[in-house]
Amino acid sequence: GLGKQRWVVEQTFALLHAFKRLRIRWEIRADIHEAFLKLACALICWRRLTSLR
Repeated sequence: GLGKQRWVVEQTFALLHAFKRLRIRWEIRADIHEAFLKLACALICWRRLTSLR
């Protein structure tokens, strides 16, 4: 059902919430905020991949 998909989304939001700059949107420009969001996603993926070794 919907439980597995919901858990993945909630886990992703929790991981993104660990980045202080993304908790509260300080940037006025949307492109800067999007860049920080992409950087956070890249760091999350990098940490996940390096922990699999």
